[in-house]
Amino acid sequence: MSRRIAIVAAESPAAQAALQELRARYDAVPPEEADVIVALGGDGSMLQALHAHLDRCVPVFGMHRGSIGFLMNAYRADGLMERVEAAEPVRLHPLTMTATRIGGEVRHALAINEVALLRQSPQMAKIAIQVDGVQRLDELMCDGVLLATPAGSTAYNLSAHGPIIPLGAGVLALTPISPFRPRRWRGAILPQNCVVRFEMREPEKRPVSVAADSVEVRDVLSVEVCETDDLTLTLLFDPDHNLRERVLKEQFEG
Repeated sequence: MSRRIAIVAAESPAAQAALQELRARYDAVPPEEADVIVALGGDGSMLQALHAHLDRCVPVFGMHRGSIGFLMNAYRADGLMERVEAAEPVRLHPLTMTATRIGGEVRHALAINEVALLRQSPQMAKIAIQVDGVQRLDELMCDGVLLATPAGSTAYNLSAHGPIIPLGAGVLALTPISPFRPRRWRGAILPQNCVVRFEMREPEKRPVSVAADSVEVRDVLSVEVCETDDLTLTLLFDPDHNLRERVLKEQFEG
C-alpha cells in the first residue's frame, strides 16, 4: 500500500510551479496526516520540512527546485510514488543548542546542519572552548566558530574550510571561521557524543550571536551544544543518488 504524501514547497517560482504540477497529478494530504513529506526547493526547504514536523519525525523526500540541493533528489514529476516507495532512508540525529544571553535569558534550539557563532560587531570575537568539561582553548580570536554534523559538513562548514565527514563516522566538525589567534588552529574532529561549551570573552564589548540552522540568538554569554540521541530524523533518497554517496563524491570534486 502506497504511503500518504504531503507536498510542500519554497516560495520561489520554480518550486511553486512544481508544487502545482505535482498536486495536479497526485493525491496529497495535509502534512499532519502524511506518512512522507515531499519538499520542493533547496536545502533550506528540506531543513524547514524536517524542523516543522519534529514532533512526528515524518520522513522527508526532497526534490531540487532551489539554489542549493545537496540534500535533495533530482526533480521529476513522473513516478513520484514509486520513487518514494523505493527510496533509501538516511537517519540523522540533530544537535541541541542551549544559549544563555546577556541578562540571563536561556534559549534552546535544534540544528540539523550546524550551530554557528558569529561576531556581531567590527571587533573580533573572543571565545573560550570546552569539550566534555575540559578547557581546550582559553581564547579563540575569530569571526566565529561552528560545530557541524556529518550532513551539515558540506554546507557552511565546508565554506569555512572544515572537513567533509562521511555519514556514520560518529564524529562532529569543530571549525573556526576566519581565526586570528591561535593562528595555526584549523579546528578539531570530535566524538558525536561529546558536549561542547563556548564561553564569550568580553561579551558586551565583543557581542556574539549564535544560529542553530535558521534560529538565531543574539548577545550570548555562553552556548552549549550536544547531539540529541533520542530524536531521529529520516531523509529519503533515490537509491542511485543517496546522501552517503554524495558526501563521498564531494571530497573528490574541486
